[in-house]
Amino acid sequence: MKISKKDVLGVAELARLEFDDSQIDKFTSQFENIMKFISKLDELNTEEITPTSHVLEVSTPLREDIVSNWLTQEESLKNAPESDSGFFTVPKIIED
Repeated sequence: MKISKKDVLGVAELARLEFDDSQIDKFTSQFENIMKFISKLDELNTEEITPTSHVLEVSTPLREDIVSNWLTQEESLKNAPESDSGFFTVPKIIED
């Protein structure tokens, strides 16, 4: 696959990057080498390979859901610098 300067400029625009002419020439050559390497994968027979989303088996360990005692509202507010009607009071950050 032949990569052109136009292709590199298109990718650079999508990535919101700016390059000078010497960098564009360098990236054009590098992109072309990358595409040649990737095209070698097309030579592999993958018909009997099961698709995967991850090379290792990944599982999410879950803990057992056990009911336990929680703090009461009064205990939660005990260390609050300020509270009002059972709620934490915080400085206003939105102006009217």
